[in-house]
Amino acid sequence: MNEQITAAQINDKGHLMIGGCDAVELAHQYGTPLVVYDVTQIRNQIRAFKRVFEENKVDYEVSYASKAFAAIAIYQLVQAEGGHADVVSAGEMYTALQAGFPMENISFHGNNKSREELLMAVKNHVGMIMVDNFYEITLLSEVLEELDETANVMMRITPGISAHTNKYIQTGQVDSKFGFDLQSGQADEALAKILANPRMHMKGLHAHIGSQIFELAGFEGVAKKLVEVAAHWQAKFAYQAEIINVGGGFGIRYVKDDHPLAPEQFVDAIIKAIKKEIAKTSLKMPAIWIEPGRSIVGPAGYNLYTVGSRKDVPGLKPYVTVDGGMGDNIRPALYQAQYETVLANDPQAPAVEHVRIAGKYCESGDILSEDQALPATKPGDVLAMLDTGAYGYSMASNYNRNPRPAVVFTENGQSQLVVKRESLADLTRLDQPYRQ
Repeated sequence: MNEQITAAQINDKGHLMIGGCDAVELAHQYGTPLVVYDVTQIRNQIRAFKRVFEENKVDYEVSYASKAFAAIAIYQLVQAEGGHADVVSAGEMYTALQAGFPMENISFHGNNKSREELLMAVKNHVGMIMVDNFYEITLLSEVLEELDETANVMMRITPGISAHTNKYIQTGQVDSKFGFDLQSGQADEALAKILANPRMHMKGLHAHIGSQIFELAGFEGVAKKLVEVAAHWQAKFAYQAEIINVGGGFGIRYVKDDHPLAPEQFVDAIIKAIKKEIAKTSLKMPAIWIEPGRSIVGPAGYNLYTVGSRKDVPGLKPYVTVDGGMGDNIRPALYQAQYETVLANDPQAPAVEHVRIAGKYCESGDILSEDQALPATKPGDVLAMLDTGAYGYSMASNYNRNPRPAVVFTENGQSQLVVKRESLADLTRLDQPYRQ
């Protein structure tokens, strides 16, 4: 049995259970490809983050990075657990609004926010605007003047820390498209502009060093750097930061060679590092914010696929093809992400071969796994890919004009559809005829 599957996740039929529901039955009921979330796992991780803050007796926010998976249902779940959320587009903001999520508990990120997006944020009284660049300071100033409004803002800085992760998901190094640079003095210049604007209420500073990080050193380093900047700003500008936001990026386990700490252990180390550095200064203890996305929804997600064709060539690894692929999970093709996959109707079956799990899309690179140990499979079998809850559905596409999959929440043995499967009619809904 795959060691990421516990005995408690196997029912009396020998099938994989997700949130107390039979994965094979879910595939038959809702069709495949299908994205399934175990709601209890999501709740438990949010609660674990909150608990570590409360044990350390600091003010905090656990802000769900909704780019990992954005849908009305997930915003409602985060709200039910007392969480904050951050959005990076008008679309995510609109989805949160449709979910009834309190806008005062929303942070708005992005390195190229449009005037329309800032108007939307200010009109809806978004709780925090994460200012990323000088153009945005000007644009937001114009929007606030036009609407005769004020806004809480936080500055994103690039701390000059390169996390050990894939180059596509590093964000804290000096050469980054995100945030104000420290070394060149940009951050000081930006702070002066914000403090001079009575319509902007400067609440604190933020940094994010990347995603899928396994080492404490980067997080401890950014915690120390943010306190250093806060102390410098107090000395130079008489400004006291109310919030230090260390972002997210806590690594999760995808395959057996991954050995991350529990996400809340990263946070405990961050809190202790900030407390230690604050004690060396005259600063008041700020609130500490985190922005986990992957670590909240990633391990709770499963992609279910139905096996179709197979290709065997002597001397080569077989191809086992499923009814999904890069359209519902582009991460393997985009940056060689790896996952574990099990046979849903018998996760305990011993592996008899190593195969490539291929998708149905017309791309040679549409391979979900280059090397997966599996028992014997046949057409019609259901495969469950594990830990797919982050950046799978949110990056899904209609490539080859394939509809995007449905999304189901499971909890305590009950399932509910939270995102409908797209129909063929949906694919042409926005098309307009060519008029000659």
